[in-house]
Amino acid sequence: MADGPATPQEEGPQPPGALCCDSDRACVFAKALLARTAVCERAERRAVAERVLVECASPVARTNCGTLAALMHERARFALRLPSAGRPLIHMQALRLQCGGLKALQQSLGSDEPDVHRMVGAAQERHGSLTELPWDTLVAALAAWQPPRRGRSRPGVDPQA
Repeated sequence: MADGPATPQEEGPQPPGALCCDSDRACVFAKALLARTAVCERAERRAVAERVLVECASPVARTNCGTLAALMHERARFALRLPSAGRPLIHMQALRLQCGGLKALQQSLGSDEPDVHRMVGAAQERHGSLTELPWDTLVAALAAWQPPRRGRSRPGVDPQA
C-alpha cells in the first residue's frame, strides 16, 4: 500500500488557456477559432455532447502555437493585467489574449488571411524566431483589441439579409 495520496506528475508548462479536461491535442487558440476571428488549416473540430472541441492535427504546429501563446501571455501580462503564468485566465482575458494577439500578428505580418498556422510559420521565417517579433507593436495592438458588440444592429445593414 502507498503511504499517501498519489500526486499527479507534471508534464511541463501548459499554454495559457489549456484546460485540464481538454485532450492533449487541444488547439492552443481554440477560443479565437470558435469566435471566428481566426482560422487554422491544422484545426479539426469535433463535438462531444454539447461541446465543440478544436484539436490540432500536428504536434509540431501545436508546440509552435503554444510557444507563441506563452510569449503573448508573458509580453502582454502587464498591459492586460493578466495573472502570473500557471494561474488560470478568465474567459474574457483568454479571448482578448488570443483574438487580439492573432489580430495584432496578422497586422504586423500584413497577412490577408488570419490562418494561425501560416501566420506562425511566416513570423518564424521573417523574424527567425518568435521571440524576435516586434513585441512593443504587437502588445499595443493586442491591448487595443475589443470584442465586437453583440445585439445591436448596424446602421445600413438589413437584419433580414
